Amino acid sequence: MRFATRGVLNTSDARGEHVLTLQQALEHFHQIAKEKPTSTLRLSSLATYCVETLSRLGLSGAETEVTVPGFGRPKQWDVAWQYDGKFRLAISLKSIMRNVAGTVPNRIDDLMGEVANLQLYSPEIVVGYLMVFDVSQDPSGEWVQQLESRLQALSGRSAPAWSVGMLEGAAVIRVDFSGPRPRLLSDADGPGIMLRKLVEEVRRRNPGIPSPPRTQP
Repeated sequence: MRFATRGVLNTSDARGEHVLTLQQALEHFHQIAKEKPTSTLRLSSLATYCVETLSRLGLSGAETEVTVPGFGRPKQWDVAWQYDGKFRLAISLKSIMRNVAGTVPNRIDDLMGEVANLQLYSPEIVVGYLMVFDVSQDPSGEWVQQLESRLQALSGRSAPAWSVGMLEGAAVIRVDFSGPRPRLLSDADGPGIMLRKLVEEVRRRNPGIPSPPRTQP
């Protein structure tokens, strides 16, 4: 598993384990984006946030930057989790920081193609999509609303109607990056709620996955 933590303030939970908050992940994202706008590392801390959240929800061992088989070709996914030698969960992380009018339609088109490629190879795989959106580039709010509306229409895939090209869950993180620090405008619990839904769907489709150990009071 690979991820970058440069510029991220580390915190610990009650057991002394490293915990990355969503705000910290966004601050790291902002730092990298300012220094190197096209760097692929800018989403690395968000990937780490997903991995750690999945672990707390009982799916430990998720990896970042993983090549997952597809019907047309293998593709690298930002976060993936496998069980019994097969990938059961894949999550795509994206951002829109400029040219929102041109980028939103392209992101939707790309997403549907990537998801279809994956699902045609593994129809039972659970897929999530997490988008960081700079609302300072969309003063009217038109494009972020359109993005959220289309992602909502594509979400909710579940058995027995495993429609190809749809998602099990998606979330848009609205952030204002115009100031010295990123300002989170959407619900801070939104990504965690989405990840919990993904974990529930993974367990529903794979009942053999061991249950997480109970936390001692």
